[in-house]
Amino acid sequence: MGFVLIDKPHPHVTLVTLNRPERMNAMAFDVMIPFREAIEAVGHDNDTRVVVITGAGTGFCSGADLESSGPMPHIDGLTRTSIARRALHILDDVIIAIRRLPQPVIGAINGAAIGGGFCLSLAADIRVASDAAYFRAAGINNGLTASELGISFLLPRAIGSSRAFEIMLSGRDVDAAEADRIGLVSQVVPGDELLDTCFALADRMIGYSRVGVEITKRMLWSGLEAGSLDAHMDHEGIAQLYVRLTTENFEEAIRARKVGRPPVYRD
Repeated sequence: MGFVLIDKPHPHVTLVTLNRPERMNAMAFDVMIPFREAIEAVGHDNDTRVVVITGAGTGFCSGADLESSGPMPHIDGLTRTSIARRALHILDDVIIAIRRLPQPVIGAINGAAIGGGFCLSLAADIRVASDAAYFRAAGINNGLTASELGISFLLPRAIGSSRAFEIMLSGRDVDAAEADRIGLVSQVVPGDELLDTCFALADRMIGYSRVGVEITKRMLWSGLEAGSLDAHMDHEGIAQLYVRLTTENFEEAIRARKVGRPPVYRD
């Protein structure tokens, strides 16, 4: 059994599980490289409408693997300096691969999300946490920076700058209840209900137009990086016109509402 599991436990939903529970799914390269490849493959699976990412066992992801970083490919003849840069690129590419997925991504945060694992959770579009989950920007605890893998970009946008600064500079734990209160997660549920809650949320999105959902995801992320409200509204308007004028989804919604049936969007 590999370090990354890919399952389809629910219609049109792919579950990607980090599967090294004895090391709390730490980010060794022999875990992260197949994980990135799995994410990229799921993006090309047109039967998949929603992706759920979780961890096996009691942890989501504990960040850097303190026992062994695992083998890195294609480093023969490189110096330590070049190897370090290649290592960072491999991990950065994991975050970017998740962000580039066309499908919505739900992070099912089943336990500890520490260091790079915290960063990994922030790459998801939506985070649903079990009551056992907690988050820590652990680099600062280890004499390093807490800023890695995009967290200093993503966390302030998720919870606001003041809270993000305090959490990252203090290196303290954020438990599930606080994560819910500050908007780091969308909801907290008992651990045995976590995946079913994610699948129920996925079902709502699957019931809508594929193109409508996927473009809405892109607009939300684009809005977080937009240079101005005016520029982003132009972007949104073009996206709305694209769907409105190239599909009959709106007409189908009206027809279905008139007769009291669910719409069938064919995009």
